[in-house]
Amino acid sequence: MINPESPSLRPRLEQLLARVEKPSRYIGAELFAEKPEPLRVEHLDTTRPARDDVCSPALQQAAENLDVALIYPDIYDIGASNQALVILYAVARHVPGVGVERAFLPWLDLAAELRADDLPLCSLESQRPLRDFDLLGITMPHELVATNICELLDLSGIALAAGDRGEDEPLVLGGGPVANSPAPFAAFFDALCIGEGEEAFAEVLASLRETKRQGLSRAERLKALADIEGLYVPSLTQGTVRRRVLADFASYPVVTAPVVPFVETIQDRLSIEIVRGCARGCRFCAAGMLNRPVRERSANTIVAAATQGLARTGLNEVALSSLSTTDHSHIAQILRRLSGRYDATDIQISLPSQRLDAFGVAMAGVVSGTQKKGSLTFAPEAGTQRLRDVINKNVSEADVLGALHAAYEAGWRRTKLYFMLGLPTETDEDVVAIAELANLAYATAKDAVPDEDRGKVRMSISVAVFVPKAHTPFQFCGQVPREELLRRVQLLKAARLSKGIDLRWHDPSASLVEAVFSRGDSSLAALGIRAWELGARFDAWSDQFDLAIWEEAAGELGLDLQELASRPLALDEALPWDFIAGGVSRQYLVREYERALSSAETTPDCTRGPCGSCGVCAGSVQTVLAGARG
Repeated sequence: MINPESPSLRPRLEQLLARVEKPSRYIGAELFAEKPEPLRVEHLDTTRPARDDVCSPALQQAAENLDVALIYPDIYDIGASNQALVILYAVARHVPGVGVERAFLPWLDLAAELRADDLPLCSLESQRPLRDFDLLGITMPHELVATNICELLDLSGIALAAGDRGEDEPLVLGGGPVANSPAPFAAFFDALCIGEGEEAFAEVLASLRETKRQGLSRAERLKALADIEGLYVPSLTQGTVRRRVLADFASYPVVTAPVVPFVETIQDRLSIEIVRGCARGCRFCAAGMLNRPVRERSANTIVAAATQGLARTGLNEVALSSLSTTDHSHIAQILRRLSGRYDATDIQISLPSQRLDAFGVAMAGVVSGTQKKGSLTFAPEAGTQRLRDVINKNVSEADVLGALHAAYEAGWRRTKLYFMLGLPTETDEDVVAIAELANLAYATAKDAVPDEDRGKVRMSISVAVFVPKAHTPFQFCGQVPREELLRRVQLLKAARLSKGIDLRWHDPSASLVEAVFSRGDSSLAALGIRAWELGARFDAWSDQFDLAIWEEAAGELGLDLQELASRPLALDEALPWDFIAGGVSRQYLVREYERALSSAETTPDCTRGPCGSCGVCAGSVQTVLAGARG
């Protein structure tokens, strides 16, 4: 509830902003941001005595209003354009009786100022303390977010553990990719939404508004939430939780008026999700397994949404987003229609992901016209065909080289190639083969351009570390030990990449902690808290991550980070996320794991070939394509 003695802290916060980096992160008032309702308890005259038998209509309306803060546990620049936040913000604004605002984790400088001035973390729109809201909804985008959750709760004056919160503290709801393996984070949350949140979140808000109107206790409100499909209430849930899946994704409204930030964000563009789900079946990919089945929006819906969104926001770029954008069955039609509409303008159409073949390059060419600006990104993942088959990439060396030749021949001069280090069954030969394929790719690129452009050819190689993820066939694999990964990095660096190729790799230390949490159990909440107490913050930022802090925290708790990350799991072992149902079956994951390691046998994309019997379509939600593939 809103505390009548806790109005906006804007005047006090404004005094701090002159002392911090990028104060524009904290001022709010962006285009299309929610304007908080003027009718709140703190705006009413509470000094006049009220009759015992009469409740002021204004006071009654304010008391029944549900106040919600949606929080992204990183800085505004990262979180403002997060699509989960954008969608849920729109959902909340359409639920009667709900007021919704946003909040982000302040950078280190403002966090220190808040503590020094004894100010709590506030919402962006009205600068009211987060602890005075009814519900805090926190998106969890990755496993390294544990210490940021601790930081934002502490800055808000809210107990870290759900079981320690008082009757008048807000309920804390979690969601996002990490919620699919919730055990390490469950202690922080009163409830977690498992799966896709559009419909579930609307039901949560309606339930909480009704139970607030009835004056029910915290325990009774949680009991009501536990009855909603897809909601996991750690203090109450005993059995299976079925993932929520948005069956009618194709007709679900697209957000065409998202909040438009004043400052540049990491995705400063309009984003239209054109496909949800992916059936390519990469065995390391949690998103590909968890977001099944494939559901496509129609070409008409996509073009209309992009046109309306660009007109309303004034943005000059629209991204057609999905796990594999150029797999949409009508992508050629969509791109030609949009390109025809915006070809003579400065509006750009971007494809965050494209197929590693000539078709993917051709589609990128459709939207770029004659100006091949920026770079194209491809993800071979592995240097040898054997290892690409192990991970079920279903991409050949000829595909890689053909796509690159087509890209450079069409006018691009920069490309990015993504690989992984430490994949299951990887050998030194596979590591060296990354450099060999990169050199061959670079030579192919130079051969594809006119002689006068050969000096302009650039290529970057980015190497990530494999992290075993829950709900994937490789959940049973341990992560390669950190010291061995560092040796393989040196092996790759010594493989003599061609000049003009820029090599970058991810820090195996951060990936170690990510792996610990990706398959962890409830004991890891204490690890996250202790690391935060020792100073860990913003662990996904390479310049902020400190492995020594995590090792100290683990040592105090009697945990071995490397052992937790590297331990293989038995195929029949009880796993902390087994209680989550409604996705790919355990039998399918085991079968894919065995196909990978025993024979490197591949499994085709079920939208292009026979059903792979993953178990997702056995329920009420089916694959939905917009039409015959084109």
